[in-house]
Amino acid sequence: MSKINKLAEKIVNSKNIVFFTGAGISTESGIPDFRSPTTGLWNKYSDLDFITIDGFKRNPKKFYDFALETFDTIFNAKPNDAHYFISELEIKGKVKAIITQNIDGLHQKAGSKNVLQLHGDLTKSICLNCNVQYSTRRIFEIAKKLKTAPTCLQCGGIIKPNVVFFGESLPEDILEESVTYSKNCDLFIVMGSSLVVMPAALLPGYAKEAGATVAIINKTSTPYDSLADIVINDTLSKTVNKLEEVING
Repeated sequence: MSKINKLAEKIVNSKNIVFFTGAGISTESGIPDFRSPTTGLWNKYSDLDFITIDGFKRNPKKFYDFALETFDTIFNAKPNDAHYFISELEIKGKVKAIITQNIDGLHQKAGSKNVLQLHGDLTKSICLNCNVQYSTRRIFEIAKKLKTAPTCLQCGGIIKPNVVFFGESLPEDILEESVTYSKNCDLFIVMGSSLVVMPAALLPGYAKEAGATVAIINKTSTPYDSLADIVINDTLSKTVNKLEEVING
């Protein structure tokens, strides 16, 4: 039996699927990868202090200058076949949670409901002083118009996109919920993650220890391939289209 057929059979017979998605699902929607060794956005900058939480607080303008050059691509991106594949399985009641390392909101745009965003949600921003929330798009428009870092309309505090910067911890409630879903699923599918960022990369192990089948779909190998029951090294869109063909007969 081919890997595609094996995974398709697991999906058909599963009642509790958890998907874990990384940058690879977003790059297929045209969003650049931040961490890739050769093409990642971080490689363009010699000084990355502005994406640490302390550096951001010291000089928020430097972050906003970077963001205004880069983040329109994220806001304008559209879900791809892999996002819709997951959403359709959730509508059928098979998917209980989508755990993602991505901040782009593409799962929600595709119709997914129970999305756990480990690294935050770019669509929202928050004042670090008084906790008032803003639409990030609105904040970026203000930054573009003023050509400086926007400040809170209520108290004048620094406004930060609601994403996890280097030096910040992952949101504890989201992480705990992700661990619980991982330990209780019968099928755990990794899509587009190199599984090197901790502690999120531990989640497939929790699923495996609890008796779930673990599948990894990624263009390149990961440190957890030996743990997985099924490993498919291919693009996500091509893989989900093949899966749909088999599932739908």
